[in-house]
Amino acid sequence: MADHALLQATIEAAFADRTTLTDPAVVAAVEETIALLDRGELRVATPPPPEQGEEAEWTVNAWVKQAILLYFGVRKMEPSEVGPLAFHDKIPVKKDLAAAGVRVVPPGTVRFGAFLEKGAIVMPGYVNIGAWVGSGSMVDTWATVGSCAQIGRDVHLAGGVGIGGVLEPPGARPVIVEDGAFIGSRVVIVEGMRIGKGAIIGAGVVLTASTLILDVRGSAPVERKGSIPPRAVVIPGVRQKKFPAGEFGVPCALIIGERSASTDQKVSLNAALRDFDVPV
Repeated sequence: MADHALLQATIEAAFADRTTLTDPAVVAAVEETIALLDRGELRVATPPPPEQGEEAEWTVNAWVKQAILLYFGVRKMEPSEVGPLAFHDKIPVKKDLAAAGVRVVPPGTVRFGAFLEKGAIVMPGYVNIGAWVGSGSMVDTWATVGSCAQIGRDVHLAGGVGIGGVLEPPGARPVIVEDGAFIGSRVVIVEGMRIGKGAIIGAGVVLTASTLILDVRGSAPVERKGSIPPRAVVIPGVRQKKFPAGEFGVPCALIIGERSASTDQKVSLNAALRDFDVPV
């Protein structure tokens, strides 16, 4: 990736002093940053090198998020029309989809500043600015990919999946769904959650930063929050919790098994659904 030190310095200074947004040089830097995002030459977050291991931390490029926030400040509301549909917004839609080798099915929408690798498919869903979607991945019908979310390669976001956007604070980790993950129908993933490679999230699971994740594969449950390990099979669960008014069931997520890393992706997916009876 090219050295963007000058762009970064300009964006960070403008973010600290919004009065500079009237400076044409600052506006040009903001627009150039978003154009780089749109072409996939910049990312909001970058994955760790493979040699660091599957659960090594991603690097969040806070200044790129700052540029997105500034972009809303420099853009003006503009009307647009697509056939009989009328819109009024600050951010245009992504162009040149055929040249990029991606498929977007009407009325699927991809905002300018989002990047789709060649071979990605967007059914009638939505991909917001700053997002990155890898090759071979499908954003299925009514699925949404929020601002800055990072969706890996060969990922399936099933119908109605909600991937939350994380724009502020700029240094916060976006939602990350890594290569080969399968996200079942009506799953909600927000607040910087990270889904490891090859994981399977069963239908209806809700994952937030505060969601208790119970790994029940061993003789005693192991608690974790904020991430799902690679190849884990996850279903919705309920744990009992005492409140002043009584004891009630509180939603949680259960890791009930592991998808084999040694088998073909499609075979292991079918095996996981069959072995663990996970609805998708």
